[in-house]
Amino acid sequence: MVILVNFIGVLRNINAFLERAAFAIGMVIVAIIVLALFLSAVTRFISGNGYDWLIELPPVLICWLVFPLLGPLLRKRQHINVNVLGLYISNRWKTLARFVNSLIAFVAAGIFLKAGYDATLLYYRMGQILEIELEIPVWWMYLAFPTGFLILLLFSFELLVSDLYQML
Repeated sequence: MVILVNFIGVLRNINAFLERAAFAIGMVIVAIIVLALFLSAVTRFISGNGYDWLIELPPVLICWLVFPLLGPLLRKRQHINVNVLGLYISNRWKTLARFVNSLIAFVAAGIFLKAGYDATLLYYRMGQILEIELEIPVWWMYLAFPTGFLILLLFSFELLVSDLYQML
């Protein structure tokens, strides 16, 4: 039991670091997206002609905003959930429901991690480049999928172990 408590502590510390990093990167990405769209509007207003890459950059960055934040949002319980059920069930059933939710997230994250890795590898081998003003390899965008699902796998595993410990 002591080993499990120590393991949970180490896992929580690792995930706390990943959570802070994911939120920091997310904030930087949001700032870049807002700045790019603002600069695009300003340059079009002043000169009548803007830079296409300022418009094309935000959609490219969105995948890096969304997928790495899946795990931290699940960990903070800020992901989509149903609050009504919790009013009518006991704490033991709430813990069981959270455990099942974490288990589903863990299994799904593992499946999507593998699929994202395969897709990233495929596009890396193909060497395709996005056909926009910025020359960005397609695999770079796809790399957000396995990165995000690896983070989700770690966070859902932490929740699984924590919920299992609470049920014991």
